[in-house]
Amino acid sequence: MSFTGKNFPNITVDAIDYLGDYISINIFEKAQKENKKVMLFWYPKDFTFVCPTELHAFQEALPEFEKRNTIVIGASCDSNEVHFAWLNTAKDNGGIEGVTYPIIADTNRNLSSVLGILEMKEVEHPEYGTLVEGSAVSYRATYLIDETGKVFHESVNDMPLGRNVKEYIRLVDAYAHVQNHGEVCPANWEEGKDAMNATREGVASYLSAN
Repeated sequence: MSFTGKNFPNITVDAIDYLGDYISINIFEKAQKENKKVMLFWYPKDFTFVCPTELHAFQEALPEFEKRNTIVIGASCDSNEVHFAWLNTAKDNGGIEGVTYPIIADTNRNLSSVLGILEMKEVEHPEYGTLVEGSAVSYRATYLIDETGKVFHESVNDMPLGRNVKEYIRLVDAYAHVQNHGEVCPANWEEGKDAMNATREGVASYLSAN
């Protein structure tokens, strides 16, 4: 099920901050109450391989998101205890020491199940009924949520494919341009480039100039 153009699920989940404090986060409510966009990215597992590269990449880009009134939140199905152990593991040992944004611990898989991003399927066993086949961890799913709690971008990568963080900054810029100017953003649009009016005349003018 796609959530693009719809409200993000109004579900409260467990999380941890970099100090080790256990907190609760409701993405939908947080966006509205703080009047901020949210950059939420899911990754499969702590203490794995591509995952720490992504968490560090989002940390490096954190000032750019903050300048754009955007909160960054990571998420997986690992527990808060495992998250905290990883946060206390040095970068040169495969850890995420230095990451400061909160990380969701969706251990009961309530949110990831609603989003439909788990690598699993139900199979029927002749003796034991419905069982789960697969790892039951999340794909590399990404959600950009606006200040009203509406999803304006979602994407899902398979496990081996790391994300390009700069693309999400570009999407935040593009959406803010739409919000502020009422124009639409054409292919490969970047901050400072021409946008266009969503009319026949607008597209004709843009294409003739580009």
